[in-house]
Amino acid sequence: DGVVETGTSSVDESMLTGEPIPVTKQVGDRVIGGSLNANGALVIKAEKVGSETLLSRIVELVSQAQRSKAPMQRMADTVAGHFVVVVVAISLLTLLIWGFFGPDPRWANGLVNAVAVLIIACPCALGLATPMSIMVASGKGASKGILFRDASAIENLRKVDLLLVDKTGTLTEGKPQFHSVIASPTFTQDEVLRLTASLDQASEHPLAHAIVRAARDKGMVLPEATNFLAHAGMGVSGEIEGKKILVGNKLLMDTNQVESHPLSSQAEALRQEGASVMQVAVDGVFAGLVAVADPIKPTTIQALKDLESDGIRIVMATGDATTTARAVAQKLGISEFYGEVTPESKLKLVEKFQHEGLFVGMAGDGINDAPALAQANVGIAMGTGTDVAMNTGQVTLVKGDLRNISGAVSLSNATVKNMKQNLGFAFVYNTLGIPIAAGLLYPITGLLLSPMIAALAMSLSSASVITNALRLNSHM
Repeated sequence: DGVVETGTSSVDESMLTGEPIPVTKQVGDRVIGGSLNANGALVIKAEKVGSETLLSRIVELVSQAQRSKAPMQRMADTVAGHFVVVVVAISLLTLLIWGFFGPDPRWANGLVNAVAVLIIACPCALGLATPMSIMVASGKGASKGILFRDASAIENLRKVDLLLVDKTGTLTEGKPQFHSVIASPTFTQDEVLRLTASLDQASEHPLAHAIVRAARDKGMVLPEATNFLAHAGMGVSGEIEGKKILVGNKLLMDTNQVESHPLSSQAEALRQEGASVMQVAVDGVFAGLVAVADPIKPTTIQALKDLESDGIRIVMATGDATTTARAVAQKLGISEFYGEVTPESKLKLVEKFQHEGLFVGMAGDGINDAPALAQANVGIAMGTGTDVAMNTGQVTLVKGDLRNISGAVSLSNATVKNMKQNLGFAFVYNTLGIPIAAGLLYPITGLLLSPMIAALAMSLSSASVITNALRLNSHM
């Protein structure tokens, strides 16, 4: 991390901030280690290196959040541990009771019954109850583009009652796209777009790429620009077909004495929608506006509706400006949102909600989301995002489709229900089988349970657990 000594350039900080639009850096501006220089030369004085850099601090935050999580206790493992001791005790007790008080041959009958108890009580069904459900659920989730890092993720996802969602790359596409063009009365929309795209062909800015791509999609022929100049922090200028073209912000227009107020209200309206607005002038005359925005994923609205129907409270947190955050939140019907949020702030938001007694899920795609993903009770990473986010999250949505969260919650509920059913089968089987194997029915029927029959019954109990677990394949 450091400060710019000389030079100007656009720097892509999206890896850390989540903001898709590069930031113009000039002398005196601070830069972050790990960000990408786009189209200029910078001389930077390094002030923080190694463990002191922002990226290193984020890694440390992730580590701290991961260490703070207690390992999940397995109910089945705990019960099985006690169960084995109890069964061995019952088997010995059976041997002794038959040996001292049973009919002849007393010790032979006692030994057979003791062995039958051990066989029929073999905790195979109990041992299979949880792993089989988890294995089938994991496979089913993977086939639907949902990857669970471990069994605890499957078990815990159903408990989420608040989902903190990142905006860029999670709710939105994360890539700037052409939004719209508004022309002044003396120009047409196609003319404004064609001239702007022609000039932007010489620019390396992602916003320029979006405009050029839109013009080419419309089949426009784009002439080459001459005398192209990039004005740091303001825009670009050049000549197209003998006309001087300016594309940039109000400061660029004011510097070149271009009156831009005629469409100021429309420009503000576009900004309220979360779009980046560029003003266009031709030969000193204001020509119109070109807007580029980060579009909302087509699946986002339905995904949020599904989550709300599941009773999950949605909160949006983004590093974007509050105005942009508000605009996106209003479009999506999200009433609670936070703008200009840093990685540390997202982490603190998760901790704040956890201190309120909420079981928090966090959905994000960038390095800036990693601390919050690690701290959340369940971290959900977009498969279209960074490797750091995917390595930190307990759940990964391969296609980055938020609708899969609702599906994953449903699968989590079904899996836990299935595990309880399997455990119920195992306990009911043992509750009935052990007394019979011990000879409880002998005074009534005069029959003893053969160890071979006990082995068959034990196998059937395991088969019932496996069959029940396989029913999860029909879920979703």
